Amino acid sequence: MSLKKMRKQQSRRQRGMTLIEIMVVITILGLIMAAVGVAVIPRLEEAKRDTARLDIANLHNALKLYYAKKGKYPDTSTGLRALVETQTLEQMPKDPWGNEYVYLSEGGKPVITAYGADGSPGGEGADADVSSRDLQKEAVANR
Repeated sequence: MSLKKMRKQQSRRQRGMTLIEIMVVITILGLIMAAVGVAVIPRLEEAKRDTARLDIANLHNALKLYYAKKGKYPDTSTGLRALVETQTLEQMPKDPWGNEYVYLSEGGKPVITAYGADGSPGGEGADADVSSRDLQKEAVANR
């Protein structure tokens, strides 16, 4: 084999990928990312709602501990800060959407609410509220 042919074969091997090959790879990666995005994004909102439910249940347990120490639940004006002040909690938690949990003391019974993605009362879908009232109703229904 001549020296010229050997150099030609080596240069073909060293060329790497052509522009078309790179574009095909990028297109395939884009399609994979789109498919994953369609499958994951709806689950993200569901996961945030589940996180809010767990946080509310934990806050409710902390309120029970507060009640055991003080003999009453905090009033609405003091709210969940009372849990931090009595060192029942280390810090004020935020809901999965970055807002503070809303605390109301209704007739001596605490109600904890996360207002959803919009941060305001009411709403549907991602904006729907998650409340300790709803969790109690679900617990009764599941028995």
